[in-house]
Amino acid sequence: MPPTPRHEATPPRGTRTRHEAGPGRTPPPGARPVARPVALVTGASSGIGEAVADRFAADGRWRLLLGGRDEERLAEVARRTGGEALRADLAGRAEVERFAAEALEREGRVDALVAAAGIGWAGPFTRMPGDAVDRLIALNLTSVVHLVRLVLPGMVERGVGRVVIIGSMAGRVGVGNEALYAATKGGLLAFADSLRYELAGTRVGVTVVLPGAVETPFFSRRGVPYHREHPRPVPAGRVAEAVWRSAVRGADDVFVPGWLAFPARLHGAVPGFFRAMAKRFG
Repeated sequence: MPPTPRHEATPPRGTRTRHEAGPGRTPPPGARPVARPVALVTGASSGIGEAVADRFAADGRWRLLLGGRDEERLAEVARRTGGEALRADLAGRAEVERFAAEALEREGRVDALVAAAGIGWAGPFTRMPGDAVDRLIALNLTSVVHLVRLVLPGMVERGVGRVVIIGSMAGRVGVGNEALYAATKGGLLAFADSLRYELAGTRVGVTVVLPGAVETPFFSRRGVPYHREHPRPVPAGRVAEAVWRSAVRGADDVFVPGWLAFPARLHGAVPGFFRAMAKRFG
């Protein structure tokens, strides 16, 4: 049985209320009934994206559109969460455009976009193959930019919505042997910051969730396992909780775990000292 629809007030465009933090916010009493908000999640066939799909499904207020490359796993996640599976490999612009068009055709709108699809590559940059460079940039950065380009105008027109981008601490402080991965995630941070300036007054928000190491297949797929003793990887569900809270309540940069905000600030305040410590302690 589908979740029972909730109620939500729709204030006049430009009116700010305490309920405007996100499209899945709890409605005030006496509001008129409207359709449940739509969340579009990429990378939903595994890892953080799969955990995000589970968390939004547990909320009970969302219609889910789930994108991923692994058709079999994606179908299982869709069955479990009640979402719709939209298989897509977002490494090319044409496929991103097809994916976005199909999502909008299915539901008519996207209220929360969670861009969780991405890949890694570890090793000296001098040894990185050209094909790996192109694919990593295409999936981690270019596909996100194009997908936001395609769904953001509808959010702005309706006067409500949230873009949630899965970034990384690597994009905030840099990581040795992950130079290009860090660059793509850093690019997303600059993209998000710039969008926030453009979207001021529209009631459409942009969040970047910045996790450290996360317990997902990411490390095995990049070919190099996680080897550090500290910090230990956090469960994907913990990141998903931060994503859901951001979509519902609104936020800018969210660190997972929260203590990662300290090294990020340290890097910004005294970059020379931070780099010296990073070289020493790795």
